[in-house]
Amino acid sequence: MKKASIITYGCQMNVNESAKIKKIFQNIGYEITENIEESDAIFLNTCTVREGAATQIYGKLGELKHIKERRGSIIGITGCFAQEQGKELLKKFPQIDIIMGNQNIGRIPQAIDDIEHKTNKHVIYTDCEDELPPRLDADFDSKKTASISITYGCNNFCTYCIVPYVRGRERSVPLDEIIHDVKQYAEKGYKEIILLGQNVNSYGKDFKNGDNFAKLLEEICKVEGDFLVRFISPHPRDFSDEVIDVIAKNDKIAKSLHLPLQSGSTRILKMMNRGYTKEQYIALAEKIKERIPGVALTADIIVGFPGETEEDFLDTLDVVKRIQFENSFMFMYSIRQGTKAAEMDEQIDSEVKKERLQRLIEVQNSCSLAESETYMGKTVRILVEGESRKNKDVLTGRTSTNKIVLFKGDKALEGTFVNVKIYDCKTWTLYGDIVD
Repeated sequence: MKKASIITYGCQMNVNESAKIKKIFQNIGYEITENIEESDAIFLNTCTVREGAATQIYGKLGELKHIKERRGSIIGITGCFAQEQGKELLKKFPQIDIIMGNQNIGRIPQAIDDIEHKTNKHVIYTDCEDELPPRLDADFDSKKTASISITYGCNNFCTYCIVPYVRGRERSVPLDEIIHDVKQYAEKGYKEIILLGQNVNSYGKDFKNGDNFAKLLEEICKVEGDFLVRFISPHPRDFSDEVIDVIAKNDKIAKSLHLPLQSGSTRILKMMNRGYTKEQYIALAEKIKERIPGVALTADIIVGFPGETEEDFLDTLDVVKRIQFENSFMFMYSIRQGTKAAEMDEQIDSEVKKERLQRLIEVQNSCSLAESETYMGKTVRILVEGESRKNKDVLTGRTSTNKIVLFKGDKALEGTFVNVKIYDCKTWTLYGDIVD
């Protein structure tokens, strides 16, 4: 049997698309393997959001050249980077056989056939990302977690982001198709279902039938089965009271909300084209915490955006301290060619960015520890994920608020929900014992 490897870079959308690519290869008779040395087809599913992505991808393509020379493997590249670069990739890496954008992964069987039968020397599918891609089955690595793309593309045009240019404008998947997928995954026994989109809470804005994100969440919660719903990533500007109320009253929806901040400075937020102010963001976060008791908030934060002053950065630290995020995903600004921010004056020196990032990390670590300590003595319901990677003698799982919990128990509990009483709290990890 022929073998295929899929290597994934980037976000949860990429992970979801890789799961579909694996299923496609299985359907055409390939066995999936992680060993690229024995693969007859190797696909890179790529990201282009951050500067370092290109370096990683180029390095891997250089490595694959030698495998192709030795084994004759078919080399394919898909994802945002493939969509952005298109034919330019062939000039640098002629060993690539197939280049396709996110929209076109359903055409993999045709592309493989063309290459195998030498119909074409190279196959390039980078059609305009303006239609909904076909609904495809997926083969997820985890038997506990499934994901569903509910929107594609983005209309926000944040000045630092290349995504709208490579994934196209926002398109929402019909509600009944999403519910069908949820039912299917619930029946298969998945205990966690993640809703994906560049801006999930703008779901339905392109519909005329009144379907929106709040209604979608309501309908998902009506699906039978014991599972937890998560979603990434919402936009603060589109977070309605209706959505907050739906989350508050439905236990099936995880009480962990990712609320990208990016900057705490109103001036920088305007330069980023984020569509809200510092004060509006704080008011939203406080409203969410008030209406959804016990909710955990996380954020994305960029330091060193062009023109960011020390005062601007202190505004960011102020928001982090006031909101007390459970965790934050913190990055130094990196230039993405083709975006407005790349052309802005006052690019920040790398040493300044590093220093600010370190200060931000220290503040966030303090907040994370304080949030962890609020769990002491509490009993929490967790989804058991399996053995801990660092210690095979204990199991690991996550709370509804996405907090990692370590505890002793039978490996047979993997993929089930259990109650755990917390007896110790570290910055990123809770420790507890199973209770009835």
